[in-house]
Amino acid sequence: MKIIRSVILEIVTMSFVFSIHAQGTFQNLNFESANPGTTFSFGVPVSSALPGWTVTIGGVQQTDVGVNTFSTGAPAVSLIAPGGPVPAIDGNYSVFLTGSTAVSSISQSGLIPSGMESLFFDAQQGTGGGGNGTLSLMVGNQTVPITPVETESGYTVYGANISAWAGDPEQLTFSASEATSGLNNWTLDDISFSPTATPEPNTLALIVMGGAAFAVRQWRKRG
Repeated sequence: MKIIRSVILEIVTMSFVFSIHAQGTFQNLNFESANPGTTFSFGVPVSSALPGWTVTIGGVQQTDVGVNTFSTGAPAVSLIAPGGPVPAIDGNYSVFLTGSTAVSSISQSGLIPSGMESLFFDAQQGTGGGGNGTLSLMVGNQTVPITPVETESGYTVYGANISAWAGDPEQLTFSASEATSGLNNWTLDDISFSPTATPEPNTLALIVMGGAAFAVRQWRKRG
């Protein structure tokens, strides 16, 4: 147990230190830079609702998104804001992706910081129903496998190995796939790079990852 505690302490300390300057040139990875103006609205400019991000639906770039609006059938991207029917995963804002007859995506290009091993993010499938599909991550034009690493109340922390692109300028794309039936709904929040490797599914790794994830969450709340 002393060894495990020492490893956890070292990982937590490293994660906190590296996270302070670990986002490269990417911005608004926790979506808290949103300035939607009014809630429960259609046609809010992407530049106001999701600063730094590009929105595409069915491969077509969008200029507007909804705020606290949820699709009943069409693919869509919406900002979850205070006062809406469902809460954000963390803080005031999250992103809501709906895939149905087409894929809905958000993308951003930037410099992935050197020394980063993983990309972690929070996500919840099926908010308001409609868990009929997958969420995918692409770095550049390559799909990167994502792994659930920690289950929290109302969402899951996922990790992906992005070490091959550390130090490179790349585009990150999160996509809700076409639905196998009905809708494929995902809520997304708190994207962060980390020097911690995405854990293998064994007990020690999960314990260590839990400590690292806790450190990253504490840093996010301070940011």
